[in-house]
Amino acid sequence: MITSMTGFGRCQGAWLETMVTIEVRSVNHRFLETSIRLPKSMGVLEEVFKKMIQQHCTRGRVDVTVSLQGSRGSVRTPQLDAHLAKQYHQALRTLQRTLKLKGSIDIGLIAGFRDIITLSDQPADDPKLLKFVERLGAKAVLAMATMRKKEGGLIAQDILDRVQSVRNSHIVISNRAPAVGRETFERMKLRVEKLLGDSIPDLPRLHQELALYADRCDITEELVRLDAHMVQFSQAVPSNEPVGKTLDFLLQEMGREVNTIGSKANDSAITAEVVRMKAELERVREQVQNVE
Repeated sequence: MITSMTGFGRCQGAWLETMVTIEVRSVNHRFLETSIRLPKSMGVLEEVFKKMIQQHCTRGRVDVTVSLQGSRGSVRTPQLDAHLAKQYHQALRTLQRTLKLKGSIDIGLIAGFRDIITLSDQPADDPKLLKFVERLGAKAVLAMATMRKKEGGLIAQDILDRVQSVRNSHIVISNRAPAVGRETFERMKLRVEKLLGDSIPDLPRLHQELALYADRCDITEELVRLDAHMVQFSQAVPSNEPVGKTLDFLLQEMGREVNTIGSKANDSAITAEVVRMKAELERVREQVQNVE
């Protein structure tokens, strides 16, 4: 069954005195895009989380947030970027020589640059903690994927019901279509006879032209193609493969056929059904935008 691109998963667990919370959110996107927000010392888990997500998702924007809380609030420790501090010091010395400035470059000045000393959101890099976060993350990702599948089932049922409504209108139009050509022929014939009276120069030629005009109102081909698209659409919905783009394409083709039927038929009864079909297809299109 089709899968939604919207989902949410959250898992929380304690490791020693540290409370770990992982949230995974998924929303619509044309392709698969991931955003992993981890404490700096857990950067090695970024690729691990991406692979987890790729096992369950092929489309959508997925955001993962990992936060740590200690027994007294956030667990934070200072981190020194010594290499960056040396670069700042060298840049300041160059500036001093260039501008011939006086004064000393001391620790107070260097420490004023905020990116040299930063606070880490977690305690020391512990392999056991990393493994714990990885296991907790797998549960959160699975919870998100489960929600996507559940919502996908509800979307599938809704769009199949709406496609059935379109099919019902298709049946009404198919039953009405044969009479449209005959009525168009007779209607135009009466108009011409009313205008010309008994002075019609070539009656067989008139009937031929009227028949050609009535033939332009024939919508048999459009009805056949619309039915074929609906069959393909209904067959694609139960698929376990990602079919969002396929469904979107079929909807475009169905909409094109419905528009052509409405413009060619020139019949009030058919026009009413075309309006109903357009409304249903628009609702289906809104739902398909959320399908993987």
